[in-house]
Amino acid sequence: MQDSLRITSLQNPRVKNAVKLRQRSHRDTEGRLLVEGYREILRALDNGHQLLELFYCPELFMGHNEQSILERARGAGTSLLECSEPVFRKIAYRDRPEGLLAIAPQIRRGLQDISLPQNPLVLVAESIEKPGNLGTILRTADAVGAAAVIVCDRCTDLNNPNVVRASIGTVFSVQVAEAGSAETLEWLKLNGIKVVCSTPHTDTTHTEADLSGPVAILLGSEQYGASKAWMEASDLQVRIPMMGQADSLNVASAAAVLLFEALRQRLTTSAKPSS
Repeated sequence: MQDSLRITSLQNPRVKNAVKLRQRSHRDTEGRLLVEGYREILRALDNGHQLLELFYCPELFMGHNEQSILERARGAGTSLLECSEPVFRKIAYRDRPEGLLAIAPQIRRGLQDISLPQNPLVLVAESIEKPGNLGTILRTADAVGAAAVIVCDRCTDLNNPNVVRASIGTVFSVQVAEAGSAETLEWLKLNGIKVVCSTPHTDTTHTEADLSGPVAILLGSEQYGASKAWMEASDLQVRIPMMGQADSLNVASAAAVLLFEALRQRLTTSAKPSS
């Protein structure tokens, strides 16, 4: 158990390092990520993700529960670093900081690290460009109890602070792995998981398709949608009905529609009495 160290200098090396971790190149070199906010840090702790350093500023606390997080982190061997308000505002990347920011090891998981349940629901995110979309997708995957999210041919950094923020810490509760498309398709086939692609170019709506079994819902990039390789390899193609002038949804919104339809079907199936 370590005592808290108070930092008041903007030139402190630990402060400078935390600021540098906003840059992807520095995050990858150090193998570290930033976790800012009460809920995000709480979910990291709840899911056993190690926190190396925890910067805190009591003047910026939003409630009365921060002390319990500090004690939990201290008990887990995290270095606690109390900061003056100017120091914390320098390292914070939020417009309205809550007085809690941690440095933790990056999330680095491959397909071989995923543990699948008996009837898995998987989401494959191909070439997602915006950290906010990827984070929101992770949050939705957590909400429906998805077995895993696989980030294929990534365009954005899974360990980007804005992914952590948009996920509200569910990046630590969902099994999220990174892999190439060819590798992922082979892995899905090996595990008996059907690929469902979302596209406007089919007559089958998402509510007409059977999503109650082992399925991987594939969502492509914001601009181009699913790639030709995934479309050709898919077992089923579905569309979300669009009744207005817009011809598509934001990719994170589409993920929510499809994942919750899959959950609805699974809940309906499980509620049916056995014959």
